[in-house]
Amino acid sequence: MIDIPLDRIILTFLTISVRVTGLMLFAPFFGSMAIPPRVKAAFVVAMSFLLYPALSPRLVSVAPSHWPTLVMRELAIGAAIGIATNLVFDAVQMAGQVLSTQMGLSLASLLDPQTQADSTVVAMFHQTIAILIFLRLDVHLWLLHILSRSFELLPPAGAFLSGDFAMATVRAGGSVFALGLQMAAPVFSATFLTGIVRGLLGKASPTMPLMLLGPPIKTLLGLAVLFAALKYWPSMLDRFFQSSSELSNRLLLLAR
Repeated sequence: MIDIPLDRIILTFLTISVRVTGLMLFAPFFGSMAIPPRVKAAFVVAMSFLLYPALSPRLVSVAPSHWPTLVMRELAIGAAIGIATNLVFDAVQMAGQVLSTQMGLSLASLLDPQTQADSTVVAMFHQTIAILIFLRLDVHLWLLHILSRSFELLPPAGAFLSGDFAMATVRAGGSVFALGLQMAAPVFSATFLTGIVRGLLGKASPTMPLMLLGPPIKTLLGLAVLFAALKYWPSMLDRFFQSSSELSNRLLLLAR
């Protein structure tokens, strides 16, 4: 009679599925609210079944009393991989919100299918272009590769979340402002200079109807610069996504 270690099988499948779930909850595209929960659950189960044969021999034995801690660690690892890439989309969203105010389009809002929250038109435009570039560059496949590699660097139940891991995750959040500023810089500079020129013209010729002409000019100029800057978005976002991939690998090394 063959003795099947049922507890070991359950533990292996649990650790794999929890780490995949962390990625599905926080990664861009995979964690979109537009994807039905049943589809996400089916994806988690399918990925767990595919990874199980390769990861089962590497499992570290863990007592049942330590399972809650194990689940939290595995979920944190998957979430860290997803959040590292999602920082790029947070920067895209922030740039869109700032430019909406600069261009006078902050009052127009739409429902964001990614988060099911109201967002400005420019931010929605940014998000749509970013997700198309994300798929065109196959970054979603990068994420799956990083996820599978994470099991080689950090075998199930073998991760240790140190203080360096937590600090690196917190510091990564500060990169959102730097990335968002780089994306918003061309349009922000153009609209800012427009305001300066309008102020100088108002001083030179007080009779000019600048209060009426200023907002339309700023909006049209901002849109023109935005559309012109789209040419450089693929290379810029490719660089951002590569940086997020390096950040994911660094976080995995800190958790060893």
